[in-house]
Amino acid sequence: MTFPHLDAAGHARMVDVTLKQPTVRTATARGFVRCAPEVVAALRDGTAPKGDVLAVARIAGIQAAKSTPTLLPLAHVIGVHRASVDLSITDDGVEIEATVGTADRTGVEMEALTSVSVAALAIVDMVKGMDKGTFIENVRIVSKTGGKSGDWVRPGEPDAAAGGTA
Repeated sequence: MTFPHLDAAGHARMVDVTLKQPTVRTATARGFVRCAPEVVAALRDGTAPKGDVLAVARIAGIQAAKSTPTLLPLAHVIGVHRASVDLSITDDGVEIEATVGTADRTGVEMEALTSVSVAALAIVDMVKGMDKGTFIENVRIVSKTGGKSGDWVRPGEPDAAAGGTA
């Protein structure tokens, strides 16, 4: 088995996508920030000492999707044509879902994962003074569309578009 991210000597390289045709692609990732009940209450009431935590996290996540190739050395520079970050406060913390879209030669799974991860980090940064035990968990790709491998949905994952479970 050969790995396209390795050259003949086994050194890391960026995969050549020059000859691939651009296609419409999307990826959705999710993650969770687990917080103490006091933090959840402050998020719901809008009384967190550092301000609007969810607004900052949303913007951080969108910016992260656009900055992925700067952070991941083998990620391709692609046009991020759409990025959304949705946040929901639950009794245990904050659910994060990011969807990223492009019409390019390679997928946007890394952009979606980076978006969720940075949004989660922004939340932790803004509430760590209230709860040093806040933590990030379960960051994962839940679906993708387009490209050579086609569409994929993680089994058992709630489908955001259909409101059901895959």
